[in-house]
Amino acid sequence: MTTFLRIYLLALFGFVFLPIVVSLLFSFNSDRFPTLPMSGFTTIWYETIFADPDFWRAARNSLIVSSCTAVIATFLGFCTAYTDYRYTFRGKSLFLAIILLPPTIPLIIIALAMLAWFAPVGMSGQVWSIIAAHTVLTAPFAMAIIRLRLNQIDESLEAAAWNLGASEWRAMREVILPFTRPAILSSLFLTAAVSFDEFTVAWFVSGLNKTLPVHVLEIVQGTIDPQVNAIGTLVFGISITLVVISQLLIFFRLQREAA
Repeated sequence: MTTFLRIYLLALFGFVFLPIVVSLLFSFNSDRFPTLPMSGFTTIWYETIFADPDFWRAARNSLIVSSCTAVIATFLGFCTAYTDYRYTFRGKSLFLAIILLPPTIPLIIIALAMLAWFAPVGMSGQVWSIIAAHTVLTAPFAMAIIRLRLNQIDESLEAAAWNLGASEWRAMREVILPFTRPAILSSLFLTAAVSFDEFTVAWFVSGLNKTLPVHVLEIVQGTIDPQVNAIGTLVFGISITLVVISQLLIFFRLQREAA
């Protein structure tokens, strides 16, 4: 059973990561077409995209969108997680179900809904409209991460702070925020990664303010361009770095607490 599990995991990781490795290799292939064996090593495709002003505009938009989305989504996720942790009220289950609903909806449906909402009032095609759409998509992830962290806190700590004269805001600042800091940082990195890599919603609402994934689509329409492999490698590298940092923050925090 252990051998079978190992084979299954290797096959699973191979299925997921092998295309990414192939794309990375072909981003250094001197031939325009992805053929094996590779005809030679070159960095011309990276030099081409770095010299392209459209690439830098898309990269800037992606950075702005992912950074703003991460901050707003994490703030909303923290507020929702703390509300769930601290308060009991009528309709709480429905409230939480609605909050956690977006990740369960197909992205194409969310994209169409956002377009239908923004377009009639002239709000589509703006960078901040992508930020708003991505915030809706990523806030549930932030809420889930921070809520898991709040599950580990001693509920008497906050009450003890109140009994010692701290106001609710000071107890929040001195007790809750320090305890949830690793989850907040993890949420920032994870939501930034999800936003930076998201394509479907951004394609519908971005207009001329395209992000990197949307820029990639424009390149591949009707042609085979090795620039896509180079851009895809950069996007994957940034996204996986953010996710790894997020996981390391949680891991090292748990290690320190266990020690």
